[in-house]
Amino acid sequence: MQRLLIFTLIMCSLIINAQSGAKIEFKDKDNTIDYGSITKETDSGVRSFEFTNTGDAPLIISEVHSTCGCTVPTKPDHPILPGKKGKIDVKYNMNPGTIRKTITVDSNAINYENGIIKLTIKGEVLVKK
Repeated sequence: MQRLLIFTLIMCSLIINAQSGAKIEFKDKDNTIDYGSITKETDSGVRSFEFTNTGDAPLIISEVHSTCGCTVPTKPDHPILPGKKGKIDVKYNMNPGTIRKTITVDSNAINYENGIIKLTIKGEVLVKK
């Protein structure tokens, strides 16, 4: 009886861990892009969050939005197939001061709770002297 219980627990664990579906893995550490210290005159404010679909189903990014109008994200307009790469472009408006913004991604990725991913941009826009 005890062996049957252990076997059942092991099988349930394997089934739970073997979920199939789209999975998104970002290139940037902690899903963060650091602009560093930049000036509006020397930088366009555009950065890209590059990712790979490491799952076994097409990855669909249904919506991408930021915490303010100063940051404009652009999502892929087609599903990203398993093993393929994609990117989410972000354009910051380069207002002088500290950059600390969050971009929220709604997707069908099973490796994030409810498919919701938080991306961050940070840095500082300096006034050119």
